Amino acid sequence: MNGAFDFDVIISGAGPVGLTMTIDLGRRGIRTLIMERDPSTAPWPKMDRSNARTMEIYRRLGIVDRVRALGYPGDNPMDVLLVRTMNEPAIANIPFASVDEKRALVAATNDGTIPLEPYQLVSQNAIEPLLREVAEHETPNTTVRYGLELVDFEQDEAGVTVRARRTDGSDTIETFRSQYLVGCDGGRSTVRKHLGIHLTGVSAPADLRQVIFKSKDLYARMGAPKGRHYSFLSGGALVAQGSRTEFTFHTPLPEDTDFKKVLHNLIGFDCEIDVEHVLTWRPHLRLAERYREGRVLMAGDAVHLVIPTGGLGMNTGIGDAIDLSWKLAGTIQGWGGPALLDSYEIERRPVAQRNIEASGWAADGANFWPQTITREVYELTPAGDAARERLAATFRREHGRMHGMVGAETCYSYAGSTIVAHEPGNMPHWEFSRIVPHGRPGVRIPHFWLEDGTALQDRLGNGYTLLDLEGTYDSAALEAAFAAVGTPLEVVRLDEPHVRAVLKGSVFLLRPDLHIAWRGRGTPTSADDIARMATGHGGGFHA
Repeated sequence: MNGAFDFDVIISGAGPVGLTMTIDLGRRGIRTLIMERDPSTAPWPKMDRSNARTMEIYRRLGIVDRVRALGYPGDNPMDVLLVRTMNEPAIANIPFASVDEKRALVAATNDGTIPLEPYQLVSQNAIEPLLREVAEHETPNTTVRYGLELVDFEQDEAGVTVRARRTDGSDTIETFRSQYLVGCDGGRSTVRKHLGIHLTGVSAPADLRQVIFKSKDLYARMGAPKGRHYSFLSGGALVAQGSRTEFTFHTPLPEDTDFKKVLHNLIGFDCEIDVEHVLTWRPHLRLAERYREGRVLMAGDAVHLVIPTGGLGMNTGIGDAIDLSWKLAGTIQGWGGPALLDSYEIERRPVAQRNIEASGWAADGANFWPQTITREVYELTPAGDAARERLAATFRREHGRMHGMVGAETCYSYAGSTIVAHEPGNMPHWEFSRIVPHGRPGVRIPHFWLEDGTALQDRLGNGYTLLDLEGTYDSAALEAAFAAVGTPLEVVRLDEPHVRAVLKGSVFLLRPDLHIAWRGRGTPTSADDIARMATGHGGGFHA
């Protein structure tokens, strides 16, 4: 069948989402072409935070330490502060653990409430070259093309014909044939527009500015406490972009503002500032009507636009990539049934909807606290002290919404999906700000340390895994059922009473993305139905 196609999958858009999907597809044996209209990777910072779930995914791809090496040093404080200038004591401080402190907490915690990997501040213009290097030179079955822009495509029952234009000035048109096309081409997605799929939701009434600047001595010399995010009394916010020398200033000020002067006033002391670029953008909270049409699918900003509050934009897209890649692989390799690809939208669209709502909720808090600023806040009087204390409490409560999204990052559930076993009463339950570990079908298997000191997630392979936490389960029927479908089932046998107690179960069927597809205790009477459900051949399974 492969002989009829140039590639199995073509991906349009080589941002973090498209590149992550390319790496995972290539490692699963899927011949993948990723094309990007720009001549190289992103020149500007854009996103700055890879959350805990994204870092767990990078760990499974074998690149987590290389990602961390590109970002904010592990000992740097991650606090969020309210200041008048960068040279004065903070009015309010929302403390957050540094990466090193978080790692120590991970090492000391074994109740499933802490992800295996802490977050990492790392700018998009730092992480994209790494992902490109891994996709282009370290991953089999991949072809990476920059300077190649998707123009249009046509699909039929067998595949997709893609026309692309070189953007080197020659305007040369190239034509490719693939089994599937995936649009990871951003908020202005050519793929989405070609399909006539609309984004619904809301947009801000005015543009904002992102001022990208460098300073060699700002961080070292500032009088304010060290942190990563600074909100100013006068408006706007300064964010450390993955290093001690690169920053962004976010503001509604007009494009023709003298931003260097504004920054000097907000910093509060003389220091070298190099304003490199000013980006204009508009916040959106929008969701695509659907994620798929036939053999064409979309992921990332092409299907959901999430404002930065909460840091759920790019990270939601990485979740899309790691959900879709194994399902495409299973479909192309022949062991995945028709419900496998159908489950992509069923599972991921509600997550995006929830994350859009979470970001909106966080933005409401960030927009509320500045409205409580009074003149007394600026006075060096007892009344001023009281006003600042009231403002600090409001800031911590309202602005803190956007910086405590660990539940939204890792606790989403695919309960209700056609490839997840149905248990009575098991419905998706959204927890924005905390992790509540459990073993119900649909959730990611929580992180636990095992008796031998290894991490449970590190013991799990890239395919389906039957996790036996007593070490005595008779897996023969399930192994035979998966073999009949055409994909192996790896059995991992452990004796871990602590993990059993937290998850309230001893046997779990895990998908390639580490989400639980089924759990049980005795030998199933319908092993074939479980295997067919999990691989997309059945209409669901009721435990």
